[in-house]
Amino acid sequence: MNEHLQAQLDDYRRLIEIAAELSSHLDLSSLLVRITEAARDITDAEAASILLYDEGTRELYFQTATNIDEPTMRGLVVPLEGSIAGWVLRNQQAVRVQDAHTDPRYYGEVARTVSYDTRSLLAVPMMTKNRIVGVLEALNKKGDEGFTESDEHLLNVLAGQAAIAIENTRLFQQFDLISEFVHELRTPLASLSTATYLLMRPEISPEQRNEIIQNLHKETLRLSQLASAFLDLSRLESGRVQFEMQPCDLTTLIEEVVSLMKARAEEEQVQLRTEIPADLPPLWGDSNRLKQVLINLVSNAIKYNHRGGQVTIRAAAQGEEIHIQVEDTGLGIPPEAMPHLFEKFYRVKSTETHAQGTGLGLAITRQIVEAHGGRIRVDSQVGKGSVFTVCLPREHKT
Repeated sequence: MNEHLQAQLDDYRRLIEIAAELSSHLDLSSLLVRITEAARDITDAEAASILLYDEGTRELYFQTATNIDEPTMRGLVVPLEGSIAGWVLRNQQAVRVQDAHTDPRYYGEVARTVSYDTRSLLAVPMMTKNRIVGVLEALNKKGDEGFTESDEHLLNVLAGQAAIAIENTRLFQQFDLISEFVHELRTPLASLSTATYLLMRPEISPEQRNEIIQNLHKETLRLSQLASAFLDLSRLESGRVQFEMQPCDLTTLIEEVVSLMKARAEEEQVQLRTEIPADLPPLWGDSNRLKQVLINLVSNAIKYNHRGGQVTIRAAAQGEEIHIQVEDTGLGIPPEAMPHLFEKFYRVKSTETHAQGTGLGLAITRQIVEAHGGRIRVDSQVGKGSVFTVCLPREHKT
């Protein structure tokens, strides 16, 4: 058997192995990472990326990439007109480009945003039988000889496998998330139904009527918060959120959050404290999203605290990271609840009578932290309080 035929057989064997692996993924993020890694490897490229197509907004946006600053890139919209990926999507054909900078379809804004120089490029459509899912790209063929017809064929086969796997995973996740959401709607809807029925009863007193109206207002507000949080989490999980990454003054962010939460803390008789060094360096991130993380953590720390309790917000540089801590003197979290804290709609049973929430705040917080390339952990003792620690990279990674 000659070397060329052996190489082809090896390539097809790899594709079969990849197809079997892709079919076993039920988490969209890990699936997309595996697809880009496979695309990079089978084409012998420096990097690979996936752009997904949103039929509702008719937008093509970056979702996952290898060897590129993903937090900056994730959610970045690429025009359908005036980009190679857009051309591939509209024409449903593959494109091989030896020198991207000389191609009139090349969209240079991506390179400026992520500080990555694209030379050669191979882009193929990801399609199922009935719809187009997005575009799969391999960037910079190693050795600079350019992508070959064989590379294009292999990437087309992988893109077909990937499109089916992505659609199957999306259907699974959508069904799972919608089922959870519908389940969560039952309680406030039942409360609203009961309240409206009671309001129609002629025998209730004015005092009872006022109490029912207050409950109506509370449950309506809860429904609104639940819907907003659900949509926010859905957009984060699907990658349709573009992070505006830039140097952030964390001290200012923390001060803004303390100012926003001050009235709430005073109402609950909880003291807010900060411990921030004067020489705290700037942090690379999306200031609005990081503020959302802090608000979620500080809000929980107040909500599940004792009257006369305390919440302390700390920040400090630790090597190449900045660590942010939110510590409370509240109820604490039972050991059996710790593994589930960041799951969607999860609530600690022992705290349900103390305060109500959407059950999505910590899931959203983790999505934002991980999108920044960071991590979050929690330490807690029942009856003594909890400490949430967020670890984020200090500097822009290129």
